[in-house]
Formats: sequence, structure tokens, C-alpha cells
Amino acid sequence: MAVSTALAAPVNNEKQYSASERAIQLAQENLIIDTHIDVPYRLNNHWDDVSKATEGGDFDYPRAVAGGLNVPFMSIYIPAQLEQTPGASKQLAHQLIDSMEALAWRAPEKFAMAYNVADVMQQYEEGLISLALGMENGSPIEGDMANLKEFYDRGIRYITLSHSLSNHIADSSYDIRRQWDGLSPFGKELVVEMNNIGMMVDISHVSDDAFWQTIEISKAPVIASHSSLRSYTPGFERNMSDEMIKALAENGGVIMINFGSSFVTQAANRWRDMLNQQVDQVNEEFGEESETAQQRIAELRADNPFPYATLEQVLNHIDYVVDLVGIEHVGIGSDYDGVGDSLPVGLKDVSSYPNLVQGLMDRGYSDAEIKMILNENILRVWREVEAYAANH
Repeated sequence: MAVSTALAAPVNNEKQYSASERAIQLAQENLIIDTHIDVPYRLNNHWDDVSKATEGGDFDYPRAVAGGLNVPFMSIYIPAQLEQTPGASKQLAHQLIDSMEALAWRAPEKFAMAYNVADVMQQYEEGLISLALGMENGSPIEGDMANLKEFYDRGIRYITLSHSLSNHIADSSYDIRRQWDGLSPFGKELVVEMNNIGMMVDISHVSDDAFWQTIEISKAPVIASHSSLRSYTPGFERNMSDEMIKALAENGGVIMINFGSSFVTQAANRWRDMLNQQVDQVNEEFGEESETAQQRIAELRADNPFPYATLEQVLNHIDYVVDLVGIEHVGIGSDYDGVGDSLPVGLKDVSSYPNLVQGLMDRGYSDAEIKMILNENILRVWREVEAYAANH
């Protein structure tokens, strides 16, 4: 989930995408795994029955079926500031997990909870959408390994160590306060125990130092569940540098590409900062509550529409990883329902995966290579994490 949501003005003349029958067939025939979809927190803010068509949001059952999505990792997103209130992070995490279990219980002909690769494969054969769980922000662990086991037992299969603020586990890429210079002493122990218990370690959101320490400590492959490339967004530490991606590949891990426009292009990444600076200037000149200021701000927004990324630019990130470290180390971590109205043209919701497949086909990827991106790479990591735990 992005730290902030773009207040995007509409963009006219958007290119229309249409997947071929072959692309649709590939999307339907292949298992599609997306490691980051923020449905639980979306429903916590405003409940919707996503087992049916919904007007809002980026995910519901009909659109998931249309897009060929089989395994959405539902994000148990915990706002960073909750760590300041003892017990609040853990309480919300359990509530969000409950909401996903309730969804599967209410619509057992559509959804099922998935706790391992075997569940995913079995449920795929049964025509069910597997609800896997990842925890975005490790604050609910509260410095207690017993909580790690508790959340593993409830179905959490990866933990994003920190989010928008440094926590008791790791420093955050968004937080200028680097209280641990990477991982905390407990965070280092946690990575080891996550390996031992069979839970994937997610390095999205963490600081560079925390990443390098995690890579050094982890004996099992790690993931970046929803990150993109710093080479396209210079200075944006939330994305990964080339050297980090190389180290991730040497570890056997995989980067799951985030679709949010601010993760994909420099123009989108800088848009909010530029607009906010202009808004501040207007407010200072005319007074924040004045009618003139409100009119000028409306004009600013109209004159500076949000620069949505495109499907082609998302594909550029995939191509870059493939060229840098090989096709075995890239997958999909869209951040649907987590980046607001900032999704690329051609990838607006979970019905759009055939467009991604079409784009990969157009760039010369074979059916076997597309399958690796859609599912095989992340399944390999998940299996290796399970196997490591089985032997420790």
C-alpha cells in the first residue's frame, strides 16, 4: 500500500487496450499469482461484498475471474502509527484476517483460504480463488516470537518487515529517522525465525541498510512483494536499486512489480511534491481558506493532471529485471486497492491481467516465460521457504 493516495485529475485520450483471444486464453489457463492486493483494509474502511460485482475498488470476484487471477495475496495492512498504541496493531491484524476468513466462509464456491503451495494447486484444480495472506508491516509481532507463531497459524505467509515508519523490527525507506541503521536486534532474530517457521521475508518498504542485512541473514529466498525499479525513479528509495536486485537474485528471491504509477515513472513519482509546493505557495499568498485560493488550487489541478503510467512502462520494469538478473526473478505485486487512483492506463483493476499478458507476448516472451512471471517464480520461492522450514 502506498503511503499516500494520488488525488488524480482525469486524463483524456487514454489509449484503449484490447487483449487478443490468445492472451485471454493464456491468462485463463495459467495460474496468476499477485502478491499484494489491499482488499482487507479497503473493506475495513468501507465494507463491500467482493464476492459480487462492486462499483468501487480494484478487486471483486467477477473481475478477478475475468482477469484470470487465481491467487491474490491479501494484504493485512497495518498503519505504521498504530505501533504507538500497545496492542492496536495486533488487534487490527486479527480483525483483517477474520474478514478474509469470513469472505471465504460466505462464498465457499468462489474462495478458499490458502496456507501452502499444495492448497493453491488443489484449489486451482477446483476452480476456487485462493486467498493467501501477507502482513504489510511487522508491528503486530510486538517483539514476541509467540506472536509470529500465532500469525503463522492464522495463515500469514509473508511479513513486510516495516512500512512507512521505522518500527521495532526495521527501518523504513520512507522514514528519515534510522533508529536501527537497518534491522533492530529483534529484527535480525525475526528473520531467522521466519526462515525456520516457513514464512517468506518481504523487504518492500525497508531501508537499504535493512535490505542488505536481511539478505545477509536470510538462509531462504526473500521477496519484494510490491516494489519496482529505482532506475526509473531516481532517488525513490522505496524502489529497488540494480545492486539490490542483483543481491536478491543471488539469494534466489523475486521482485514482484508494483503497478502504481508513482512506482513506475519519475513524472508520477514527483507529481504530488510539485503540486503540493504550488498549493502551499497559493495558500501562503491568498490565505488557505480564501475563495481565491480555492479557485487557484482548482485551476492548478485542472492544469496539472496526474501523469498516469502506462502498461508499456510497467513492462519496461519487467524487461529491465529480466535483462539484469534473468527471468527467474520477477513477478506481479500490483498493489491493487492500495494505490488509489494512480493505476496505469491498461492496468486499472484485476480484470486487466490479459492486457499484461498481451504486452508480454508483443515483446516476444514465450508462453513458458510468461508462465514464469505469472506464477512459477513466486511458487519456486514459496516452495523453497517451505522446504527450508521442514528441515529446520
